[in-house]
Amino acid sequence: MMTTTIDADTRRRGEAVCARLLDEIEKLGIAPGRLARLPAYDQAEFESSKDPYSGEETLCGHWRDARGHSIGQMKFHGDGSFYAEFDVVLPHPTDPRWFVEGVTAWGRDDAIKSEAKLLETLGE
Repeated sequence: MMTTTIDADTRRRGEAVCARLLDEIEKLGIAPGRLARLPAYDQAEFESSKDPYSGEETLCGHWRDARGHSIGQMKFHGDGSFYAEFDVVLPHPTDPRWFVEGVTAWGRDDAIKSEAKLLETLGE
């Protein structure tokens, strides 16, 4: 992998993806202050790699915690598609049946879809 420069359009899309991830976190009722880090575009470390399947360039951004452990990623593919995920790892704030593993966003160009990744908690 090599470090790459990021064009303005990719940056704009990346900021929109991060905003959507944050929206998903807030929709769950989780205050951003409960997380040690947020999915902020400027806090991601970017590298470029070649997709082994398509041969196109993929821009990979990674978020890490204070200890250097991965807590999320976003990938922008040469065909305009993208995928992002960010770890939340907290109990659901309003429904004890669920644990929030993280949030994801995906799409193509300016179309963004997103959802929370929930795990059922263990019953007593």
